[in-house]
Amino acid sequence: MKATFGAGCFWHVEDLLSKTRGVKSTKVGYIGGQLSNPTYEEVCTDKTGHAEAVEVEYDPNEISYEELLNVFWNNHNPTTLNRQGQDIGIQYRSAIFYHNDEQKEIAEKSKQTLDKSKRYEHPIVTEIIPTPIFYDAEEYHQNYFKKHDLS
Repeated sequence: MKATFGAGCFWHVEDLLSKTRGVKSTKVGYIGGQLSNPTYEEVCTDKTGHAEAVEVEYDPNEISYEELLNVFWNNHNPTTLNRQGQDIGIQYRSAIFYHNDEQKEIAEKSKQTLDKSKRYEHPIVTEIIPTPIFYDAEEYHQNYFKKHDLS
């Protein structure tokens, strides 16, 4: 099965998810913008509307979608609009791109539960939307942390 998340710079998110039990593969790319086949340089202009995202292939017999959402929620700040740490721009937004109605329902419930928990001082701004076309990022971005011995 597939899951797709935007949580800031895709390098770190991919590294975390690739080390998660039940995740079979990951790839980084661009999603949710107006331009077909965008490049990294175009996305970085903050004018294409794309998010940096990670597409995950996972085995639901080894990890549930809820568990993947927990990794997502626990490894970025979902209360900052179009920003993660020092990275600022729409491409760094917090987003869950669902692949089916079940994922949508689970993601919305998860977000509501987390918001009600008052874990964060500010409201969660994570968008939950249907998965649009996912464009693979350039090869040098794929498995960046592994390629550069940063994991």
